[in-house]
Amino acid sequence: MATGPRRPMFHLGVLVAGFVLGGFLNALVKAVMPDSVAKQVFTYTTSPSLGPVSLDLLVLSFTLGPFAVNVSPLAIIGVIIAYLIARSLF
Repeated sequence: MATGPRRPMFHLGVLVAGFVLGGFLNALVKAVMPDSVAKQVFTYTTSPSLGPVSLDLLVLSFTLGPFAVNVSPLAIIGVIIAYLIARSLF
């Protein structure tokens, strides 16, 4: 039987920590590796975005966005590392 926290905020925290770790890995690889095909593969980034979203309530109106997430292979590796660390701690 699987043990550990099953709260949504725990999983969201692991995802956020993983994407931050992946961002650091991406910046490190861009700074350290020489120009090569491997550098292009690991640092390739796609940015899905949402927004801007406007809400008008007659008395109050506001706009949120745009919200974008940069996803790269190193970001996915960062999420996997964060998951493995969180699983071993909890």
